[in-house]
Amino acid sequence: MKNVALIYDDKCSLCRGSMKWIELHAIRKGIFEFVPCQSEERRLRFPWLAEERCMQSLQLIFPDGQTLEGDAAIPEIISRLRGYRILSVLFKLPVIKSVLFALYRKLADNRYVVSQFIKPLIPE
Repeated sequence: MKNVALIYDDKCSLCRGSMKWIELHAIRKGIFEFVPCQSEERRLRFPWLAEERCMQSLQLIFPDGQTLEGDAAIPEIISRLRGYRILSVLFKLPVIKSVLFALYRKLADNRYVVSQFIKPLIPE
């Protein structure tokens, strides 16, 4: 498996905490590159990715430039996590995909509100 870039909202403590959790559970060190949406690095490396787009949802960018966003990225992320890889099979089921989309969208749309409740759990 090649490295992939995860583009996330660095102003959101829920998003930063999720990136830390993903990094801790990755099948190998360095399989993910974590790039804040608001960073100069994102603008230089992925100039075609508008900030508005990456602020709406998580972006997973493969070495060949293919991009998955939001809930579509979750099965690919999970397939790269130690101890969770088997769960990626579940996400191929239509019912799970529908529920995942609804949950992801609700969480993404309200991430700053949710972050207020978990902020003390994630160091700044």
